[in-house]
Amino acid sequence: MGTAQKTVSIIGVGDIMMGTNYPESSKGAYLPPDGGITLFAEVTPFLHSADIVFGNLEGVIMDKGGTPKSCNNPNVCYVFRTPESYVTNLTNAGFNVMNMANNHVHDFGRDGALNSLRVLTQNKIHTAGLEGVAEYTIFEQNGLTFGFCGFAPNTGTVSINNYAKVREIIPHLDSLCDIVIVSFHGGAEGATHSRVPKKREIFLGENRGDVYEFAHLCIDLGADVVFGHGPHVPRAMELYKDRFIAYSLGNFCTPFRMNMSGTSGYAPMVKVITDQTGQFLRGELQSAVQRDRTGPKLDEQKACIKEIKRLTELDFPTGRLLISNDGILGK
Repeated sequence: MGTAQKTVSIIGVGDIMMGTNYPESSKGAYLPPDGGITLFAEVTPFLHSADIVFGNLEGVIMDKGGTPKSCNNPNVCYVFRTPESYVTNLTNAGFNVMNMANNHVHDFGRDGALNSLRVLTQNKIHTAGLEGVAEYTIFEQNGLTFGFCGFAPNTGTVSINNYAKVREIIPHLDSLCDIVIVSFHGGAEGATHSRVPKKREIFLGENRGDVYEFAHLCIDLGADVVFGHGPHVPRAMELYKDRFIAYSLGNFCTPFRMNMSGTSGYAPMVKVITDQTGQFLRGELQSAVQRDRTGPKLDEQKACIKEIKRLTELDFPTGRLLISNDGILGK
């Protein structure tokens, strides 16, 4: 580790679905007119300020084909298929780690998921979360070895509720890597579920996990940074054993077919600075918001910062993580 940099900067954001070419009858109605090249324009300078830039990919990266999933209740079911050329928008913005463990990874069956895996990998975006295929990944950067894994409650993903699997993957990564990053898709959805309940969450009849217990278990097993998503709204943040947890980073770039009212339109970006072992040193929250058909925009009103600070003080009143009014994270 003699040539490794002394500190590591890791940015995490929430859900990303840049547009969908399905259904075909929509004739581009759910795609940006410029191929999405300006979606991240306003936030790219901040994203470029970190070594690792993480996001949660909602949907499939695939030009055509695949078998769209069917749903018992179409009113709460959406399927997303983003053109393959859009992966360039991710790489240009600085993304180099992407989670695939969520409820949309199999929107177009296993073929769609495997195609997404192929496209991301070919474009040097490290990804994980697919059961039996890409459960975790290991990569080197700036003289350090990173491990990344993703968990969700959904079929075909590495299960957030399978603690035996968690106990298998994370210690393995910890034994080989300097820093281990965990992504989870879990918890109930919507503005009425912005709190971390510290118990198992059942939503739409699905066991969405006990995200508090899960995150702590991950760190007990050797994880260093835990990024959560799934509720579509921001949740609190926490330090546990000097390791950083974001319980939900909400939506980030979801300008089509998704609710962006109220806190669902908040698009926080968090930068975590760690030492070479993953121990939290300091951090920074940046506030952005979304509007229909456009990507995240910087928010001078700092709505995300205010909301996450409020929730953190409510859910972890004795916690060590401090959040200033300007979004500076300390302890």
